[in-house]
Amino acid sequence: MERRHGDGPRVVIIGMPGAGKTRIGKEISSMLKLSFIDSDVAIERQEGASIPSIFQDLGEDAFRDIESDVVIQALHDHDGVLSLGGGAPIFRRTRKALERYRDNGGLIAYLDADPEEMIERAFRSRNRPLLEGDARSKWLRLYDERRPVFEQLANIVISTHRAAPSVGAHKLINAMKERIVHVSGADPYDVRIGDGVFEHLRQLLGSSPVRVALIHTMPVQRHSDAARAQLRSWGYEVLDISIPDAEAGKTVQVASGIWKRLADEGFTRSDAVVGLGGGAATDVAGFIAATWMRGIAYVNCPTSLLAMVDASTGGKTGVNIPEGKNLVGSFYTPQGVLADTRFLSTLPNDIFIEGLGEVVKSGFIMDTRILDIVQENSQALHDIDCAHISPEMHDVIAELIERTVSVKSKHVSADLKESGMREFLNYGHTLGHAIEQIEHFRWRHGQAVAVGMVFAAELANILGYIDDETVEFHRSILSSVGLKTSWNGGDFASVLALMHKDKKARGNTLRFIVLDRIGHPIHLDNPPESAVREAFDRIRNN
Repeated sequence: MERRHGDGPRVVIIGMPGAGKTRIGKEISSMLKLSFIDSDVAIERQEGASIPSIFQDLGEDAFRDIESDVVIQALHDHDGVLSLGGGAPIFRRTRKALERYRDNGGLIAYLDADPEEMIERAFRSRNRPLLEGDARSKWLRLYDERRPVFEQLANIVISTHRAAPSVGAHKLINAMKERIVHVSGADPYDVRIGDGVFEHLRQLLGSSPVRVALIHTMPVQRHSDAARAQLRSWGYEVLDISIPDAEAGKTVQVASGIWKRLADEGFTRSDAVVGLGGGAATDVAGFIAATWMRGIAYVNCPTSLLAMVDASTGGKTGVNIPEGKNLVGSFYTPQGVLADTRFLSTLPNDIFIEGLGEVVKSGFIMDTRILDIVQENSQALHDIDCAHISPEMHDVIAELIERTVSVKSKHVSADLKESGMREFLNYGHTLGHAIEQIEHFRWRHGQAVAVGMVFAAELANILGYIDDETVEFHRSILSSVGLKTSWNGGDFASVLALMHKDKKARGNTLRFIVLDRIGHPIHLDNPPESAVREAFDRIRNN
């Protein structure tokens, strides 16, 4: 699914003279079999004169009026690739038209590269009237003036540093296939999903941070090595922080060690944190960002399916203590989330499967199309080989991620601090968290939540909210993709005590999320203990 929701070009390319807009635009057009318009060429054809001649005969203001008419017409009529002259977005009327196009779902790509590289290319052309005279100093002055406008207009920044046009074209084609979920609220941000979205990290971090703390786990060392090198190439000082994998990394002791390192390195309020890894890594990264100097910027780069669909989005950060999971934490939103699907290729298959627990949950509580997609692809998902995901399955997985994140976004945007409907995202979590605790986190989160959903379905059935067929559907769809539906550990008294400590509990009131029909969750306060016990018994040896 490509990111074009309205009329107009598939992509508009902007950037400085020498950035490669025309070369890459032609390359994309050839690859995708699309028509291509270079606004400068279109102007010359329309006026029957070269750009320098128009500047000389009519002046820059008249040229910009002509250019604006050509660009606005192309934004309305052209459905291929449109490349603009370097100064086009600076003219107010043109910029307003580009903003309308972008806000209607259009893609504006800003091509950026090393200034010296772009200057070298620009000097080869004689079609640059604004660079006559002291060309180098004029180019640098224009770069300083135009770059903030380019960055504000664009919804994708592509680095073409010393790259062949085909490389830049492939980056841009991937960007055209991105899926973006907007999370609204007091501090809105985007979740970008797709192959290569990690490229957006520089844009999200901006130029303010001097230092970036890269918090990651050892299993993603391959990705963290690449991320560290990329961050340094962008000019950031990188503090590499490796934490234990999974829940072992979510402790106060680990957080304390990170705080000490930030202090030793002189981290300031203008510096930033990047969380790279599974849900535990992004939880810890967010918690560190929320608590260091009362809050610094952070970006989440999830590498597991579970983190992409759940932990990295929503602003919930925290660590565990012996008495319970996520009891210490805060609500603190990231600058953005980059769910780069390339990272899934190194994911162990069983870790991919556990992420489907949160995917199916989102189908049960809101988007029932998710359940249809899972059923249609259950065998392929069950037998997934993450190292060799076909293009067709990649599209299926990307859609499941997008839909699941959209469900979370709707709940989070309406209720950041979990005082109302956001609690519906915890379907299956009340028992699920208890299972994790009793199993000392040897059970993966998604597997525990899968059993928790069956328990919640049984409880709803016992109390008359849903029928036997709906309960059986829970078991069949979860087991079809390799998720667990029963658990034989722990005794009822221990489980009940832990459920009373769950975040949804209110005082002495035990609170569950159950369904009264598929796609419609409700709160269930203080159900009879006998019903809770019976539901617990039903998920044993079953």
